[in-house]
Amino acid sequence: MQKAIFLDRDGVLINDAGRYYIYKTDDIIINNGVIDALKRLTNMGFLLVVISNQGGVAKQIYTKEDVEKIHSELKRQFKIEGIDIKEYYYCPHHSDVEKCLCRKPEPILIEKALARFNIDPNKSFMIGDNKRDIDAGKKVGLSCIKIKPNQNLLDVLPHINT
Repeated sequence: MQKAIFLDRDGVLINDAGRYYIYKTDDIIINNGVIDALKRLTNMGFLLVVISNQGGVAKQIYTKEDVEKIHSELKRQFKIEGIDIKEYYYCPHHSDVEKCLCRKPEPILIEKALARFNIDPNKSFMIGDNKRDIDAGKKVGLSCIKIKPNQNLLDVLPHINT
């Protein structure tokens, strides 16, 4: 079985200061430490998987295509740095609009990745900037690290054991 790092997107990978919804590629600002931290985590043998709530789709603020464009641009930028995010999973729903089973703190998107990539939850971590990220990870037995929004991702490396 493999080990993985599950990452929230906005506030962890992308700087969301002053913006609740990020749906334009021009708004992508990679947080400090993300590139170096992801390289180091990859070198430690972790798969990288993004798990993100994108409720702006349900609220009709932006579209699934907008989300896919953001993910494509992140893939492009990370590829230049030699970083491979195995998958970007996201929930397009919002509890103000509809009920669903995939919105964090529910763990279904994490469970999909665990099954698809044969990931051992006991050797894996969830990194998020919100309680719902941590709650989702805990429900499937991940070790969880809550950071401050837009915190330097290098700060978490001492807390990750291989």
